[in-house]
Amino acid sequence: MSAVHLILLLVAAQRLAEVVYAGRNTRALLREGWTEVGAGHYPLMVFLHGGWLLSMALWVPADATIHWPPLIAFVLLQAARIWVIATLGRYWTTRIVTSPGAPVVRHGPYRFLRHPNYAIVVGEIALLPLVFGAWELALVFSALNLALLRYRLRMENEALRPRYRLYE
Repeated sequence: MSAVHLILLLVAAQRLAEVVYAGRNTRALLREGWTEVGAGHYPLMVFLHGGWLLSMALWVPADATIHWPPLIAFVLLQAARIWVIATLGRYWTTRIVTSPGAPVVRHGPYRFLRHPNYAIVVGEIALLPLVFGAWELALVFSALNLALLRYRLRMENEALRPRYRLYE
C-alpha cells in the first residue's frame, strides 16, 4: 500500500468512526427531546466530504510526493478536532441539534471561536490535497465547502440565537 493510500485510509477510518459516534450522540439527544434543524442539507455535507476523499483516491497518483508541511498542519488539526470532540462530549454531532434551554459551550476551543470545528474542517479540506500536491482539488473542494458551510452556519446560528440570548 502506498503512503498516499495509507493516509487516505486513515482519514476515511477516522471520519467513519466520527460519523458513528456523532450518530449515537444525535440519536440520544433526539430521544431526550432535542430538535434537529436543517436536516435537508446533511446529505450534501456527506456527499461533499465523501467526494473529497474519493477524488483524492481516484486522481492522486499512488506514488505522489508527500509534502510534509501540510501533512504536519493536517495532523495538528486532528489534535484540535479531538479537543473539540472532547469538549462537547455527548453533545458533539455532525448535525445541527439544539435544545432551547441548553447552555452554550464556552470553554475549551469555544473560548476562542464560536464554531471551532468548522474552522478545522476548512483547514482540513484545503490541506489534505496539498499533502499530495493536488492544489486543484484543494481549491475546488474548499470553494464547495465554503459555499455549503455558509448555508449551514446561517441555520446553526439561527438555531443557537435563543441560547446565546440566555447569556446577554
